[in-house]
Amino acid sequence: MSGASEYRPTGRRIRASFEGEPVEAETGVSVAAALTASGRSAWRTTREGSPRGLFCGIGVCFDCIVEIDGESGQRACMIPLREGMEIRADGGADRMEGEA
Repeated sequence: MSGASEYRPTGRRIRASFEGEPVEAETGVSVAAALTASGRSAWRTTREGSPRGLFCGIGVCFDCIVEIDGESGQRACMIPLREGMEIRADGGADRMEGEA
């Protein structure tokens, strides 16, 4: 595949945190891949309480929204995991209900 971005394992591990708990993954993976590999299948809920996590994996559906380093509304499937990243469940639905 010419011009296509390919994942190439390096063996180098990076560390971040999700809700204060350590997350470790190989460099080059997305936040969503790191969360999934750490055993998390959902990291937010809908207003109705349904669990959400990785769904489409290509940035279309917004099911994997998280807060990264204080910035909410980030699609976990589109953001590469970086050393020291602080990831939190995005409480966007809860915040919007409280502001209405």
